[in-house]
Amino acid sequence: MKIDRNIIKELTDYLNEFNLTEIEYADKDTKIKVSKWVAPNSNETVSVAASTSTSTEVKSKFISGIEVKSPIIGTAYLAAEPGAKKFAEVGKKIKKGETVMIVEAMKTMNHVPSTADGVIKEICVEDGQPVEYGQTIIIVE
Repeated sequence: MKIDRNIIKELTDYLNEFNLTEIEYADKDTKIKVSKWVAPNSNETVSVAASTSTSTEVKSKFISGIEVKSPIIGTAYLAAEPGAKKFAEVGKKIKKGETVMIVEAMKTMNHVPSTADGVIKEICVEDGQPVEYGQTIIIVE
């Protein structure tokens, strides 16, 4: 799939013009999401993500439970390496402190631990998806 760089440039311009932190564009089977954040103690804007996806995701169901949230901005990975066994799967029992995902930021792999004992009810992100600070990545019940 070829990505039109002009769309990404235009979305980035909209971020700056309207002082937004995130914008998403979808057309047929292409979805582009562009995010930015301002580093603490700095006026410099850092572009975090531009991604495409061929799947449409609409989640309107509500699942109760304990939310495990991303501690940092980065890219979420469900396994230690491509093709390896996933850290978390729906229905798997986990213990508090057990790694449920890795969030990579600036070439550093950060293990995200479960905040509670329980059973994984939902995985809220896809492998390789950009995540924000405080974004729910897993729901444990």
